[in-house]
Amino acid sequence: MEALVAAVDQGTSSTRVLVFNAKTAEVISQHQVEIKQSFPKEGWVEEDPKEIMQSVHECIEKTCEKLSQLKVDISSVKAVGVTNQRETTLVWNKETGEPLYNAIVWLDLRTQSTVERLIQKAPGQNKNHLKHLTGLPISTYFSAVKLRWLLDNVDEVREAVRSGRAVFGTVDSWIIWNLTGGRSGGVHATDVSNASRTMLFNIHSMEWDPELCRYFDIPVEILPEVRSSSEVYGWMKSGMLAGVPISGCLGDQSAALVGQMCFEEGQAKNTYGTGCFLLRNTGCKPVMSDHGLLTTVAYKLGRHTPCCYALEGSVAIAGAVVQWLKNNMGMVQTSSEIEKLAAEVGTSHGCYFVPAFSGLYAPYWEPSARGIICGLTQFTNKNHLAFAALEAVCFQTREILDAMNQDSGVPLTQLRVDGGMTTNRLLMQLQADILCIPVVRPTMSETTALGAAVAAGAAEGVDVWSLRPGHLPQLKSETFQPQINVEGENSSSRASASASEYIEVRITSSQRTVACNSQITLVLKFGAGGDRLSLTIPKQILYTDSTLLRL
Repeated sequence: MEALVAAVDQGTSSTRVLVFNAKTAEVISQHQVEIKQSFPKEGWVEEDPKEIMQSVHECIEKTCEKLSQLKVDISSVKAVGVTNQRETTLVWNKETGEPLYNAIVWLDLRTQSTVERLIQKAPGQNKNHLKHLTGLPISTYFSAVKLRWLLDNVDEVREAVRSGRAVFGTVDSWIIWNLTGGRSGGVHATDVSNASRTMLFNIHSMEWDPELCRYFDIPVEILPEVRSSSEVYGWMKSGMLAGVPISGCLGDQSAALVGQMCFEEGQAKNTYGTGCFLLRNTGCKPVMSDHGLLTTVAYKLGRHTPCCYALEGSVAIAGAVVQWLKNNMGMVQTSSEIEKLAAEVGTSHGCYFVPAFSGLYAPYWEPSARGIICGLTQFTNKNHLAFAALEAVCFQTREILDAMNQDSGVPLTQLRVDGGMTTNRLLMQLQADILCIPVVRPTMSETTALGAAVAAGAAEGVDVWSLRPGHLPQLKSETFQPQINVEGENSSSRASASASEYIEVRITSSQRTVACNSQITLVLKFGAGGDRLSLTIPKQILYTDSTLLRL
């Protein structure tokens, strides 16, 4: 039997384990378990660390059982890779193995006041004060801010840190620590791609930075050891894969970049999951963005290989907007229905949707922004809203692509895509039309898990997956070509209203709310020759002293 490699893919909404053929990249077996999220307060998003680990164990065992049913020898699995939702923050007691608080998920907004306080410390109150070290703005998005909140607000965490019992980690560290023994010798480690999303990691020296730790007042002793993305971390201590090395670790978006085989400078991919994440390989030197993008560590495939960097545009809400329409609005019973609804009308009919449920990420980094639906008429129905929701994902990607092209100076000529939303053919065609470049979708959608498997299989001492040119698996794909000319005078409004043409209005007030009869009327024009929309906004919608509307 040819060598197999397993991948643990722990995402925001589910955990998956897949087993790949190390020669062909074919998926041999897989299992998936949904993860529950809790929303204790407005803007708060948490997950149970124990449930995360239970889902990992269940997926591993079920996947192995399916291998046995296929008459596949479990001993053919030579390595395990781990990929994970990034930035999500955990603190646990290393003596008992118990979490000290729920995992604070990456899109959680509770740290807005913490961010404001941290920015006030910076010269000129500049949110980019630490960007030269981290590649990141000070934002609710990143782990250091969440960890600072835990230390400020959770007594149990603060006391455990003081007594030396607490350790911090992102989801990968929590999984690896548990799988390699937990409190009985578990490995407390992370990889460079996950470390680079904490705001505590210097992306130039490739180590935890004392200056950054002082800025956030976080003891370096609680941080995990940083390793490359492809090396043996430890060995599985229990279950059907006991004794198999864990030899790959990548943040989910870095894993997707590897899984899409974007190993050359200039290649890019966009993952459509809960959020939307466009990464472009910039080679061995970090490129600092002047247009609101992040500079991140993409991967380091081996202890002695050079690090690869990427420019990244992060969008908080993509697939989550479909979940919102399903769970909060009751518009559909299943997420897959959204394509059918939208396809029945083929237009938003002048309805525009900006799903800023967790503020706006790249390129604005505006946590106070909130979602808006505008352009409604009596004719508008749920089909138009469904179409507008899909357009919103595409317009956000367009904004990221425009910024990325400006930063790189070389326009992207095609975009590789992956993630759960890419099964929606209408969305993919809309994306090609709005970007005006081909969108390439692999027929095997599990490229994130594949990236973790590649890193694990290629590790020194495992060596079952070759990264040499010509030895990489050739993924079959489908290409969506742009079908409209957005420069033409007769362009549809959905194409001409590119995200870069959204109008920004900042309304300020010394009061939290204003009288109902106090209104602002905006007349918006969407693109050259596009639709005009008159929109009356009651000032009572204000919920903070400074509210950003993006239309």
